[in-house]
Amino acid sequence: MAGFLFDNVVFGPVYSRRLGVSLGINLLPDNSKYCNFNCIYCECGWTEIRKGEKIVLPKREELIIRLSEKLKELKGTVNEPDTITFAGNGEPTVHPDFAAIIDDTIEIRNKYAPKAKISVLSNASMLHKPKVVEALKKIELNIQTLDTGIEKTFYQINQPAAGIAFNKVVEGLLAFDGRLILQTLFFRGAYNGNFIDNTTTEELEAWLHLVQKINPEYVMIYSIDRGTPAKNLEKIGEAELNAIAGIVEKVGIRTAVYA
Repeated sequence: MAGFLFDNVVFGPVYSRRLGVSLGINLLPDNSKYCNFNCIYCECGWTEIRKGEKIVLPKREELIIRLSEKLKELKGTVNEPDTITFAGNGEPTVHPDFAAIIDDTIEIRNKYAPKAKISVLSNASMLHKPKVVEALKKIELNIQTLDTGIEKTFYQINQPAAGIAFNKVVEGLLAFDGRLILQTLFFRGAYNGNFIDNTTTEELEAWLHLVQKINPEYVMIYSIDRGTPAKNLEKIGEAELNAIAGIVEKVGIRTAVYA
């Protein structure tokens, strides 16, 4: 199933409820989702990688040209970006040249849009790779996902590819020593014979325990904003999101709620 996909390596800018005027970078294919997670809430749809299918990723050289052109075009306009955001049709850190591309982006940003912050929206699956971690430490907004503190729920919600273990994801998040932003999408609903709800007392206690250990700069708390591939998922309302934020604030960690 195709969801909401981006058809260019550089797209936008768009107004983001979390990141302001955001110029997007898609390091994944422009016609399909490519991700090592298969999250049941993902706006890009299901991950459908067919055996033998050749995956074409944007080349580093192409991004340098496209990003430079776009930032020159936007310079001095009302659409000059607040952020340059790596998101797109899947997980950006799986690109083999991710670390080098971050270096390129910093150089281009400094030249054409020095006030813009660089952000990466990541599922935290590639943090076992030192080059990925070092690249993420260079940017202003290193945004990593943690949707649950319970291993079973992690596999139900995020449906990672074979070989991706919950404890390794958590180890990767801990390795930043707090130099990251956590993002958590809260929802409830039925999928594949299970009722999933990451807002229960048990879920929130386990999640908060990990949040305290990770000790991020702050936590982005939000819910579903677009259509989801799993059809019976319920968006969490603003009052409930604010209540969740309140328990995080009580332990001394800042939050931002996007309802």
